[in-house]
Amino acid sequence: MSPITTVLFDMYETLVQNPHNLWRVGVQDIIQEQSLDTTPELLWEEWTLGETEFRDSRVRPGVPFQSYFQGWRDCFIRSFEKLHLDGDPDAASRSFIKFISHRDPFPETNEALKIVQLKWRTAVLSNADDDYLLPNLELLGLDFEAVLSSEQAQVYKPLPGLFSQMLDTLKVTPGEVVYVGDRQLEDVKGPLELGMHPVWINRSDNPAHPDLPKPAYQISSLLELPALLENWPSK
Repeated sequence: MSPITTVLFDMYETLVQNPHNLWRVGVQDIIQEQSLDTTPELLWEEWTLGETEFRDSRVRPGVPFQSYFQGWRDCFIRSFEKLHLDGDPDAASRSFIKFISHRDPFPETNEALKIVQLKWRTAVLSNADDDYLLPNLELLGLDFEAVLSSEQAQVYKPLPGLFSQMLDTLKVTPGEVVYVGDRQLEDVKGPLELGMHPVWINRSDNPAHPDLPKPAYQISSLLELPALLENWPSK
């Protein structure tokens, strides 16, 4: 019998498709909604500068937690000021969250998850706001034993707090848990530091970053996961 009892899944770019270049469409929608005198390229360039800073700073010691809504709103405030636009940053952030809440699953997601759920407990743990994560899960149409977002936990991966809260919720030990995600920093380093077993889903066969922990297990499709779990080494 597999020593694994529980499989935790990241959401975006693991279960559902959310490539960063698709976000440009959301920026274009905001320009149209607010009749802003700019181009998608200019607003996207300014916005991503702030968004990168937000992602980098949010895991630094002593930095207060900000939800994605708050962080993205601040990015729009900065962008509108820089481009001299009379825009509504709150409305822009709400629009972007609504845009992210409708993401299609990968072609194999539902089939693979239904197989996994026959033998293992499953849950979702994601850096996300509930306002887009929960509607997206509803569209996915799969039941999970628990769902925990960074907004609920008030902490972001790879910091241990998010993972620890899920372990407490499910009442499981780290050694019996696999975490499946697409990012080497958030989804490999984070769970590994708590003693969980990360499985890196690397659909594009990207090389591992040499400065980050390399996962012992790597898959290119969720359909590879059931066999990996079934044959999980006992030691």
